[in-house]
Amino acid sequence: MEEKLTKIISEAQAVFMRFGIKSVNMDDIARHLGISKKTLYKYVSDKADLVQKCFFMHCEMEEKQLSRISSMDMNAIDESFETMHFIKDMIKDVHPSIMFDMEKYYPEVMKKTEDIRQKTVYANLKANLEKGIKEGLYREDLNPEIIAHIYVSSVEAIFHSQQFMKSQVSLSDLYLELFRYHIRGIASTKGREYLIEKIKTERTSNA
Repeated sequence: MEEKLTKIISEAQAVFMRFGIKSVNMDDIARHLGISKKTLYKYVSDKADLVQKCFFMHCEMEEKQLSRISSMDMNAIDESFETMHFIKDMIKDVHPSIMFDMEKYYPEVMKKTEDIRQKTVYANLKANLEKGIKEGLYREDLNPEIIAHIYVSSVEAIFHSQQFMKSQVSLSDLYLELFRYHIRGIASTKGREYLIEKIKTERTSNA
């Protein structure tokens, strides 16, 4: 039962991310899963329940990945880049209407999801900032709590921007520009020197 439910939620999540939430109904989900709608309703009570389960699973996956990255033996800048790549990959195919649909039709789920995400991302980012300061890669005059709040708020602003829905720029590209702006702003002299080499290596590996 648990394994089947996980598969249903995972695949339904992929459908929502690709097509948006409002435009997808339970018939579409059942068709995509190759099961009857009757079978689908054995695992979820309605679309709202499915949406909630999808987003809570997404938050859980995100938290596990961020924990995995922070447990790796990397310096703060390498850790930041690893996190950036994870998030960029995660959001590259997100439909632009996702956040609008969530805000309009599932505001309670949206609020709970954001609360979970903000706590997770904030804690992860604050720890990275403190690590970078100790390593001398980030400026020693930074206030980790304030910078973490600013960055998390900036990321959330991108997701909620109506301009993004009208823009030809992808969400992952917007996030990448924000990351570049952030990492250059917090890097110390030593960190900037490392950052230059890091960017060269990244470009070579992606060429």
